[in-house]
Amino acid sequence: VQLQASGGGLVQAGGSLRLSCAASGRTFSVYAMGWFRQAPGKEREFVAGISRSGLNTYYADSVKGRFTMSSDNVKNTVYLQMNSLKPEDTAVYYCAAVKKLNSIVVVTREDYDDWGQGTQVTVSS
Repeated sequence: VQLQASGGGLVQAGGSLRLSCAASGRTFSVYAMGWFRQAPGKEREFVAGISRSGLNTYYADSVKGRFTMSSDNVKNTVYLQMNSLKPEDTAVYYCAAVKKLNSIVVVTREDYDDWGQGTQVTVSS
């Protein structure tokens, strides 16, 4: 599946952004989806994931309570609502997809097959 991430930008600390990831194809509902981020000089890390059903989500401890991931199977799009942003949230954010037969959340980077191009999020202090 091809993924197109958007919605990044520059925001002040405490502000909000909503990232979108649009997927091509007709079988979006069979994919578990995830958001990852990579800051300069650091490895790409898991941020949030959602199961193929959209019913199960999981978040990294660093974003729990501030970020919310959701999916719209009609629009073939997943979202990452980011509130109370901090300077340490600054990174390039990537969405990822993997076909799954069950409704689990995938948290390991190596388990994802398809990746979007990334969108820059910069949080100023």
